[in-house]
Amino acid sequence: MKRDELNDLAAFVVVAEARSFTRAAAKLDMSQSALSHAMRQLEERLGIRLLARTTRSVSPTEAGQRLLRTLRPALAEIAAEIAGLSDLRDRPAGTLRITTAKHPAVAVLWPKLRDFMAEHPDVTIELSVDEGLTDIVAGQFDAGVRLGERVERDMIAVRIGPDIRSAVVGSPAYFADRPRPATPHDLAQHNCINYRQTASGGLYVWEFEKDGQELSVRVEGSLVFNDTDLMVMAALDGRGLAHAFEGQVVEQIASGQLIRVLEDWCPPFPGYHLYYPSQRQPSAAFTLLVEALRSLA
Repeated sequence: MKRDELNDLAAFVVVAEARSFTRAAAKLDMSQSALSHAMRQLEERLGIRLLARTTRSVSPTEAGQRLLRTLRPALAEIAAEIAGLSDLRDRPAGTLRITTAKHPAVAVLWPKLRDFMAEHPDVTIELSVDEGLTDIVAGQFDAGVRLGERVERDMIAVRIGPDIRSAVVGSPAYFADRPRPATPHDLAQHNCINYRQTASGGLYVWEFEKDGQELSVRVEGSLVFNDTDLMVMAALDGRGLAHAFEGQVVEQIASGQLIRVLEDWCPPFPGYHLYYPSQRQPSAAFTLLVEALRSLA
């Protein structure tokens, strides 16, 4: 197989996954017209249409889907082998790609990555912030970060942070003319700030537990966000009650800017874990990263 053919196949995977020539061209650092031309040439060589194009989007055809299923694991294996070559160097090197939500990226990953990067200057870290449940194999990531209870069973999971708690908060102004909820059922009488989940598209159901009793509550309110920082800002402005991670609001609670309620209904739960495929051979750089992130808390 010629070198150009390999390049075109790799580019096809990027286009099929991005479902956009514009986004794919940006990732590949090439012009959109050049990429489109390369895809047409690939289809001509194979004698079959791989991509269905419209004025707004592009998606793989049935043949394209079949080729994509073949190419993904092959390219992932090639990338892993290339990364493994860094083991032969005197110092660990290579690029490590991690998909994570915003909160663990800020609260857990970056504080530890600062020291890791200083100690291993030949290692490049790419953090992809995504609130959805990204498929790390399909996305060609080395690892992902999720709450411990959400890690799939076929993955190796390494705790990288302590147990965490959620917190329901409102401002003093909000509670000035409203009673504080004593139980989660009382939330029906309050204006609650909803969170729109990226992965499912549905609204997050507020989860509580006390004395072994688990309770899920669908709340109502006049605001819906898909970002928890905005939810906290709205709560600070007296626009309703927010359900956030304790670490996001601990300073505001201590300063009196926010009032915490239902604390006895918010017990600790498993914190963030780094997870990666069990069958993947880790590089020296990745092994060092895991040890740097590992938490015994």
